[in-house]
Amino acid sequence: MPMTVIVTRDVPDRFRGFLASVALEIAPGVYTAPDMTASVRERAWTVLEDWHQHARQGAVVMTWPDGAAPGGQRVLVLGDAPRELWVADGLVLARRDVPTDSGAPSIAP
Repeated sequence: MPMTVIVTRDVPDRFRGFLASVALEIAPGVYTAPDMTASVRERAWTVLEDWHQHARQGAVVMTWPDGAAPGGQRVLVLGDAPRELWVADGLVLARRDVPTDSGAPSIAP
């Protein structure tokens, strides 16, 4: 049974209570379960999907090792993730936009 990690951002308190019943909250909004079975993971995700559909608030990311997935890691996302996930040559890459008004110097070609 592989390690499952769940990260929440700006979700209602009921999400936190539910997740604490199936995993250990190691930091605010970060849950881990070293021995979560696939059936428990699927049931937990079904509950989170249902609640998120009604709440329409925050985001949830769940990940666990999966040899058949790109990069050997399965990732599920609810809500707006702060990064886009891309698959390139069998690897999962994370990308996020950098604001253009950040005040950082631009690099001229």
